[in-house]
Amino acid sequence: MVKVYEINGVTPVVDPSAYVHPSAVLIGDVIVGPRCYVGPLAALRGDFGRLILEEGANLQDTCVMHGYPGADTVVERDGHIGHGAVLHGCRIGRNALVGMNSVIMDNAVIGADSIVAAMTFVRAGMEVPARSLVVGTPAKVVRELRDDEIQWKTAGTGQYQELAVRSMQTMREVDALTEVEADRKRIEWESSLPLHLHKNASA
Repeated sequence: MVKVYEINGVTPVVDPSAYVHPSAVLIGDVIVGPRCYVGPLAALRGDFGRLILEEGANLQDTCVMHGYPGADTVVERDGHIGHGAVLHGCRIGRNALVGMNSVIMDNAVIGADSIVAAMTFVRAGMEVPARSLVVGTPAKVVRELRDDEIQWKTAGTGQYQELAVRSMQTMREVDALTEVEADRKRIEWESSLPLHLHKNASA
């Protein structure tokens, strides 16, 4: 069972079509919309401000969402939050991607269709235009994204939307095997290249 906690009389809301891993923690004013995916060990602490995952968004393993009192922390529709990222009192625009271990601070706004590179620190109040590639500590907008890069991001988010369905249908807790089967099958999944390889392949 997902760890869900009411605080001050406010209970998290999870749409029936969303998948939240049983090890994730949801506290208080949390709203998880349709077709969302919330990964293992993610923490959504709605004990100060409201946290919202809009339709089709994903928040991957060990991510943290939190905000200050009275503020909303929002991942808009089809937003994609990579492993270990921290979102605090910010807004992630529609179809934007936040890379692994990035930190997005209070009142920052990431524009629609943007990509924030892994391990980027976006300072409080920074506003990133739509279709931007954002890199560094502190973050800088380095260029506008190409159409094929946005298509790559959109396809990756689609895989997480499919993963939400597959997880609800097939994931179950079991005991580990003690040895590898001779005919061990692989998980069948449409392959996708990392962005740096995708760019080289499309050049």
